[in-house]
Amino acid sequence: MSNKQRVYVITGAASGIGLVTKQLLESRGHRVIGADLHNAEVIADLSTAPGRAALVNQVTSISGGAIDAVLAVAGVDINGPLTVAVNYYGAIATLEGLRPLMLTSDSPRAVAVSSITSVHPFNEQLLNAMLEGTETLALEKAAEEKFVYATSKRALSRWIRRNALKAEWAGANIPLNAIAPGLVKTELLQRLFDEPETRKRIIAGTPMPLGGPFEPSAAAELLAFLAGPENGHITGQSIFIDGGADVVIRGDATW
Repeated sequence: MSNKQRVYVITGAASGIGLVTKQLLESRGHRVIGADLHNAEVIADLSTAPGRAALVNQVTSISGGAIDAVLAVAGVDINGPLTVAVNYYGAIATLEGLRPLMLTSDSPRAVAVSSITSVHPFNEQLLNAMLEGTETLALEKAAEEKFVYATSKRALSRWIRRNALKAEWAGANIPLNAIAPGLVKTELLQRLFDEPETRKRIIAGTPMPLGGPFEPSAAAELLAFLAGPENGHITGQSIFIDGGADVVIRGDATW
């Protein structure tokens, strides 16, 4: 393990898991370039092609063309096309667009944020549109289909699984992973929990026997490990940090 300062890029850095991860890495002496729609060093809208290009251009300029790790944390949960544009296409554009900047690092790492909802009910047509079709087609499907958020996260986890061993990633010694959090104590979750019926529905969909909903700092610690030099061998994984929700939902079906 090296103690030298690393340069991290985090999208979604103005709030929630992204902000707490940024603060954690900075407390350890690292340089963090945060990106978001506001209150960040890089201002970029990842729902659009120009915004994604702006992310790459600004990070390249600020970093001098060299970074150590990319953390694609930015995401939205409002259903419809915007969710697909940010959660799937924005995340992939972040990972692919910034990958060349990691090639000079002695321990490059890439990690995204998926979700426990990646194992919830999903829309197969929308999933196929994201994985096999075009963004235009996927956005059209997202405007009319259900389970958009869950499907966008399933697609992201699937993309990571499919790409992690390719020459651009494993072949370049870049571990590529995701974390899949359960219920995290953010402002959004608190607002949802203020309504008893909504709280009941959410907990039923994501039961967490071990500890229940947790603070963003727990997810930040896992992200920091996966994006750090300590992780030299984990790749292609969506690691559930969910208090056991995945075990409840899928049991031993994956084995």
